[in-house]
Amino acid sequence: MPSRRLASLVVLTGVLTVSGVEPRPAESLNPAQPEPKVQSGQPAGWVKDHLADVDKKLDSEIKDLVALYQHIHANPELSLMEVHTAKRLAEEMKKAGYEVTEKFGGNGVVAVLKNGPGPVVLIRTDMDGLPIIEQTGLSYASKVKVKNRDGLEVGVMHACGHDIHMASWVGTARVLASMKDKWSGTVVFIGQPAEEIVAGAKQMLDAGLYTKFPKPDYAIALHSDPLNAAGTLSYSEGLALANSDTIDMTVKGKGGHGAAPHATIDPIVLSARIILDLQTIVSRETDPLDPVVVTVGSIHGGTKHNIIPNEVKLQLTVRTTTTATRDRVLKAIDRIAKAAAVGANAPPPEVKVSLEESTPATYNDVALARKCGAVFREIVGEQNVRGNRKPMMGAEDFARYADGGKIPSLMYFLGTIPQEKYDAARKAGAPGLPGMHTDAYAPVPEPSIRTGVRTMSLAAMNLMPKKEK
Repeated sequence: MPSRRLASLVVLTGVLTVSGVEPRPAESLNPAQPEPKVQSGQPAGWVKDHLADVDKKLDSEIKDLVALYQHIHANPELSLMEVHTAKRLAEEMKKAGYEVTEKFGGNGVVAVLKNGPGPVVLIRTDMDGLPIIEQTGLSYASKVKVKNRDGLEVGVMHACGHDIHMASWVGTARVLASMKDKWSGTVVFIGQPAEEIVAGAKQMLDAGLYTKFPKPDYAIALHSDPLNAAGTLSYSEGLALANSDTIDMTVKGKGGHGAAPHATIDPIVLSARIILDLQTIVSRETDPLDPVVVTVGSIHGGTKHNIIPNEVKLQLTVRTTTTATRDRVLKAIDRIAKAAAVGANAPPPEVKVSLEESTPATYNDVALARKCGAVFREIVGEQNVRGNRKPMMGAEDFARYADGGKIPSLMYFLGTIPQEKYDAARKAGAPGLPGMHTDAYAPVPEPSIRTGVRTMSLAAMNLMPKKEK
């Protein structure tokens, strides 16, 4: 298991620069526009002809892929601990005929298949689970409990659909290996660790992903969607997901007896003040049309009812959609925390932004999105594809593979809910569907994996057309 010590940057007065951030357009939201009619770039009938071959291969593989999915679902591993998951994926790729490198950038897996001249396409899956106790009631539900990086025992669950991602990834690799006569180029399949803490992509890139292996001309990935029916797809053109920053704050005071607060500087009261003041960054310092989220997700301080502690630790997540707003918000957090400490006659707090657990926003290349979208529509039908998905304030370190916009990339979303459950949830007064990162999220395996493999396989082949002799 890699060390839990993560590099961080103390926020100081003046300009704050976070590694990996690239300037982006000023718009924070994609304007609503009608979806354009775009061709896949292949001759008429190409998708239909190739889909028959994909489905034939998939029919022979689907039972095994569902079994793989259930195994992965039942045996999740936390971020930076994906040892057995990575080993299993490496074994699957070796059996499929790929040249495999293990333990790259931590627990990363890189599998390469060269098939003549042509573009290089990177296809990514993530591997880590979340510290959640599963409550789905599935026969293959996770019962795993481990100690996390802080030494606390937690349950572990694939509550973000990474198990669907991995099964679809393996299925796509098998299809492409079996249809080498239909495409020309190189595919680089990567199994990425530590997506849930947005650290794994940077680890793999820092380890030399783009220098030790073929550098991609395109990067594509899919993500499970817990709120739409299996067999449907959606994607954004342009901004898809937000910048994400992880902040650790230590609020300092002077401890003492709870019955003599006048002899102390109470960091718990000071923390409460800071938490409330931080919300004014969104409500009073930010244009209402510029999305910003500042969330304090954890607060820990004190040991007993009648003891005022010396310090309190806060953990924050910050979401923004532009570089300028990101820098401004991070500096505002530092300013507000230190100003509150001055008002309480307390020592300055420590405010640290993690350089490892941060990621820039995910932008889908518009031309690539439209080209792949045309393929998707031919596979699942016009009515089952939505190309104007609204951006979300969630984050994904898949953004890093775009190399600051130099490599066209696309992340699309795969519906995973049984149609009957989706229909029932849409009725007036019905409870909503469980979202990602909840203990009740239960994708329907076979149709979800089928759609994932069909769409990813043909999207990749469409980018690597067979050269005519």
